[in-house]
Amino acid sequence: MARKYFGTDGIRGRVGDFPITPDFMLKLGWAAGVAFRKQGRCRILIGKDTRISGYMFESALEAGLSAAGADVMLLGPMPTPAIAYLTRTFHAEAGIVISASHNPHHDNGIKFFSGQGTKLPDEIELMIEELLDAPMTVVESDQLGKVSRINDAAGRYIEFCKSSVPTGTSFAGLKVVLDCAHGAAYKVAPSVFTELGATVTTLSAQPNGLNINDGCGSTHIEALQAEVLARHADLGIAFDGDADRVLMVDHSGALVDGDELLFIIARDMQERGRLQGGVVGTLMSNLGLELALAELNIPFVRAKVGDRYVIAELLERNWQLGGENSGHLVCFQHTTTGDAIIAALQVLMALKRRGQTLGEARLGMRKCPQVLVNVRLAGQVDPLQHPQVQAAQARVTEQMAGRGRVLLRKSGTEPLLRVMVEGDDEDLVRGYANELAKIITDVCA
Repeated sequence: MARKYFGTDGIRGRVGDFPITPDFMLKLGWAAGVAFRKQGRCRILIGKDTRISGYMFESALEAGLSAAGADVMLLGPMPTPAIAYLTRTFHAEAGIVISASHNPHHDNGIKFFSGQGTKLPDEIELMIEELLDAPMTVVESDQLGKVSRINDAAGRYIEFCKSSVPTGTSFAGLKVVLDCAHGAAYKVAPSVFTELGATVTTLSAQPNGLNINDGCGSTHIEALQAEVLARHADLGIAFDGDADRVLMVDHSGALVDGDELLFIIARDMQERGRLQGGVVGTLMSNLGLELALAELNIPFVRAKVGDRYVIAELLERNWQLGGENSGHLVCFQHTTTGDAIIAALQVLMALKRRGQTLGEARLGMRKCPQVLVNVRLAGQVDPLQHPQVQAAQARVTEQMAGRGRVLLRKSGTEPLLRVMVEGDDEDLVRGYANELAKIITDVCA
C-alpha cells in the first residue's frame, strides 16, 4: 500500500499546509489511539521540541488520543531520543514526538516510537493511514482517555545519558562549548556534561519558539567554532533542534562531522573488544570512513540515506553502531535510536581512554574530497533512467579507476537530483561533478 501521509521520518511539512494542520493532528491523535488501543486501554507519551507550533499540535493530538480512549502522558520539550527512552521506561504502547528536527520554526512534524523505543512497524503505520481516511468516532464518556504530566522527565533522561559512561567517570578539566540550537536539548544537555565534571559554556539555549535552528546548532556551526576559539576550549558540541544529531568542533575550530565521530567511536569499541560486527553508514558516507575502517579490519556496509534505513540494516545484521555524516549516530549498545548526547559522550570517552584531543583522534581517518551538486528537475524526464545519464555515470566511474565513486540520488523533499562525486583528487572530483550536472540539466531541459 502506498504511503499517503508517512515519509521515511514520520510526517513533516510546513505549519498550516496539509497535512500539518490542527484538524489533521486531531484526527492523527484519534487514529493513533484507535490503532494502539486494539488490545484494551493504552498509554501514549507526547514530547516536543521548542518550536511555537508545538503547543498547538500537542493540544490537538492530546484531544484526539483522549477521544479514542488512550491515556496521555505529556513530557514537554525533550530530545527525540528521550521520548524513545521514556516510552520504554513507562511501558507505554507508543511515544509521539512533535518536531521538525533541524528545520526552521515554521516547519513541524510527527514521529512515532513503538513501545520498545523503535520505529513503528509498517503494519501499524499502514493501520494509522487507513484510520486517517475513516470517519472519526468518540468512545463513551467513561472510556475517554486521561491526561497527566511527567514532571521528572528531564531528570530521568539526564541520568539515563550519564549511565552510558562507566560509573565514576569524570570529565574534570575538560572545557566544552555546547550549542543547543535553541532546541529540545537546551536544559538537559548542559546538565549532563556539567554533572559529569566538564566545564561547560552554553550557546543557543534561550528558545522563544521562533529561533530554533536559526543560525545555530549543527546546521550552522560558525558560532560554535568562534566560541571554541574565543574560550580556548578543548572542543565544541553542536546539536540540532531535536537533539538526535551531533557534530563537533576541535580546539582549532575545525569541524568534525558524523563520519569522523563514527570512526572514533568504532575504533574505541574495537580496541576494547566491544564492537559487535561492523559499522553501517549510508550512500553519502565519505569514502575515507570506509577505507579507514578497512585498515582496522572493521566491516562496513552502506544503507540508503535516512536513519530508518541505518537502523534497519543494524537490526538485520545484529550490529550495534551506525550513522550518517550529518551526525545522526546510533549506538545500539546504549539506546534504540539516534541520540546526540549519548553519541557525544561515547566520543569523549574514546578521547579520554586514548589520552587524545579531538583533533588528534580525527587524524585516524582521512576524508576524501566529496563534491555535491544539486540539479533542479523540470518536466517529466527521469534522469536516472535516461541512457545518456547512465552512460555518463558509467564513463566517469570507469575513469576514476577505483579511486572514487559516483552517486546520483533524488531528494526526498524537493524536485532535485543530487550529484555526488568522491575521490582522492579534488579538482578531478569537482570537474566530474559539474560535467554530470550539466548533462543532467541538458537532459531535463
